[in-house]
Amino acid sequence: MENQINTVYILGIGAVGGLYGAKLHDMDSSILKVIASGDRIARLKQTGLNINGKVYQFNYAEPGDNSQPPADLIIIAVKHAQLAQAIQAITGFIKPDTIIISLLNGISSEEQIGAAVGMEHLLYAYAIGMDAVRQGNEINFTAPGRIVFGEQHNETLTARVEAVKTLFEKAQIPHQIPVDMLRSLWTKFMMNVGVNQASAVLNATYGVFQQSQEARNLMQLAADEVITLSRQAKVNLEQEDLDAYFTIINTLSPGGKTSMLQDKEAGRKTEVDIFAGTVIALGKKYNVPTPVNQTLYTIIKAMEAM
Repeated sequence: MENQINTVYILGIGAVGGLYGAKLHDMDSSILKVIASGDRIARLKQTGLNINGKVYQFNYAEPGDNSQPPADLIIIAVKHAQLAQAIQAITGFIKPDTIIISLLNGISSEEQIGAAVGMEHLLYAYAIGMDAVRQGNEINFTAPGRIVFGEQHNETLTARVEAVKTLFEKAQIPHQIPVDMLRSLWTKFMMNVGVNQASAVLNATYGVFQQSQEARNLMQLAADEVITLSRQAKVNLEQEDLDAYFTIINTLSPGGKTSMLQDKEAGRKTEVDIFAGTVIALGKKYNVPTPVNQTLYTIIKAMEAM
């Protein structure tokens, strides 16, 4: 593939997928298709998707539609519970040089996707710093955040990283390419373990973490266990990595909500299994106690059952 991306598919048009899908659509609507089931396509076509006051009518593609061209880039932005279904949905749009980036939370989605379609297609990625909230047919945000992506190591940028970088620049999608992508992934995981889970048990918007030291302390305690585990995994996170994310939280809309709080309020299953569940599993692997995340896991699972 030349250093140009001409066909982009997005799977998952929630808060994150909708935000970045809108930016790609605004750049050139002809290059973007949203993968969705027939019923969902019909609903979206009927109402459109209102993003920051602008109604978007995306181009859609159903899984398995052989009349659609293969993708240069596929962006997966579903919840972890939908990942297996998402992998099946994208298979018909993959060609030998298709690039896939996953914006899922956690530190395992790339390996799960790669096991099914081939790791050669995957770049590591995550989204951070956005405050997008979806309610029904509307998505609103004040901070677009950024997509952090790359190969595992990015001392020199590969052609496919350059291709995605060029696309994001044209679409005005903020982005970052860290030298050590795996360490960066763990840093995002640490923040999610802290703020997502604390927000769920406290029913707390970002404003609470901006104002309440006690809320920040709970986030800190959960994240500390990830920092300890990262040393066992030779990733070696430090307190300064968490401090940087406290700074990000201070820039977000006070009324903004984490994805886990949005899931809780909507009555959906949360992603506690890939947050506290992963921390607990890694704690057992490395023989490291994880009492804070064990407690958060128990509380959040109990809330889901109510």
